[in-house]
Amino acid sequence: MAVIKKFRIKNFKTKKELIKLDKISIYFGNRKIFEDLNFSLNQGEILGLLGPNGVGKSTIFNIIIGLLKPNYGSILIDQENITNEPIFNRTKKHKIGYVPQHGGYFHDLTLRENLKAISEMVIENKKLRDEKINVLISKFELGSLQNIKAEHLSGGEKKRLVISLALLSNPKILLLDEPFAALDIMTIKNLQQIIVDLQTLDNISIILCDHLARDLLATVDSAIVLANGKVVAQDTPNNLIKNIDAKNAYFGDSFKIN
Repeated sequence: MAVIKKFRIKNFKTKKELIKLDKISIYFGNRKIFEDLNFSLNQGEILGLLGPNGVGKSTIFNIIIGLLKPNYGSILIDQENITNEPIFNRTKKHKIGYVPQHGGYFHDLTLRENLKAISEMVIENKKLRDEKINVLISKFELGSLQNIKAEHLSGGEKKRLVISLALLSNPKILLLDEPFAALDIMTIKNLQQIIVDLQTLDNISIILCDHLARDLLATVDSAIVLANGKVVAQDTPNNLIKNIDAKNAYFGDSFKIN
């Protein structure tokens, strides 16, 4: 597999935390999902989340965007506690964009109608709305698809649409929930390049989770392995796969990036 990430940010000259999850604990009934979970996303970083099925990767995203409230702990954005802020504030004020694993678009609307509908919620000026939509259609090469209903798009086309919808609000932080799921090899490579370009060209900091560990590790600067309600290891991809705790919790002994 070709190396997507030509560079990795290992040391941040001015290390600035954009998101910090501080001592997060959440329970579903008597089931513990996380207890005293701590990690952060730095400005300009692509961070990956890995872990076994049911470990709570999507739960982390739901906590960050406000769909779930932790039993204990805090979510900080630029050192401001947003734990009790509503979803809309997190999008508009704190510039968080979210790309869900499934859906995220209106099935019965065309691609352009989807962009128009969401733009009316997040962009007040109509002229700016139209300009932003046209820029995104051009950026993601969606021009020939703009009048096709979203339900008739391919998996990769739908993913580009949903990323475009998330970018309408000019996020500085983008959350990608299993972006590579159910995509073919070439579509995954194209999507990996899109993600890296969002970091390098648009200055967006990104958290992504996926079960396709090799594809995730080819894209990120660093990654976290989650198990048993906590972070068991965090490092650059090459170092992480050698970490004994990460091997025991997730990778096993035979896993290799290439």
